[in-house]
Amino acid sequence: MADLNYIEKSKFESLFGMKSGYVLDFSDRTFQEFIGESIGIDIYDVKYNYRSGSKANRLRGFWTNEPNYLVGKLLDSFLQYWLSRVHSSNIDYDQSDEIAFKDCEKIVERLKREIPIENIDALQPNNDDKDFSLLSKSIKASIENNEPEVAIDRLHTFVVKYIREICNKHSITFNKETPLHSLFGSYVKYLVEENKIESKMTELILKSSISVLESFNDIRNNKSLAHDNPILNYHESVLIFNDVSNVIKFIESLEKPVPVEEKKVEEDTDDLPF
Repeated sequence: MADLNYIEKSKFESLFGMKSGYVLDFSDRTFQEFIGESIGIDIYDVKYNYRSGSKANRLRGFWTNEPNYLVGKLLDSFLQYWLSRVHSSNIDYDQSDEIAFKDCEKIVERLKREIPIENIDALQPNNDDKDFSLLSKSIKASIENNEPEVAIDRLHTFVVKYIREICNKHSITFNKETPLHSLFGSYVKYLVEENKIESKMTELILKSSISVLESFNDIRNNKSLAHDNPILNYHESVLIFNDVSNVIKFIESLEKPVPVEEKKVEEDTDDLPF
């Protein structure tokens, strides 16, 4: 559920003319198409069938069901549409509308600050390769724009490069044709053999990630922009990003353990501390 209070909702409702049951000048068809193109969601899904099921009520149902970042992204699209109608003189407005628009922009900025990927900062290159750094930055840019679905192929490339570097570090044999899940499987085998993990449960979780990454190969090839494909939907892309980034975060903790801070021995002194 989006973090919108009553006053904030009323600002959007007033600006978009939702009291009548409509949203701006959209018909049922254009309303569905606009939202589908903006965020890849079918607003006529049963989950958004709030009260009468009018366009205004479906938008209310949307911001009741969806999280901040997604609601912010859609409301931003509606604000830009409203502004385009103002510029083309297709809508009457006054000073109060201008104030409401600016207030709504601030609300959208707040909503969109909530990034959907928990450990996005874990996607850091583990070598000094310039291309690797650019790859990481481009992935993060897509996430900051709330477009994980367009970065799925680059995430796959990132993970391949990341795991290859770790395999090189530990002299784990592979070649250019070794697929991602096999790379990761070899790394997990190394961790087990070298007693790098403490619990059987951790071992099972890591081994289950081998099959997850095998499926990731298929997603990259058939559901991403790596080829001329219909891309994966937003919600499943977020799920994949979170799962993969969590694995990378854990690997990072194994490869770069946080040093235990040494206790400082206080020296006896007669001097005052000021």
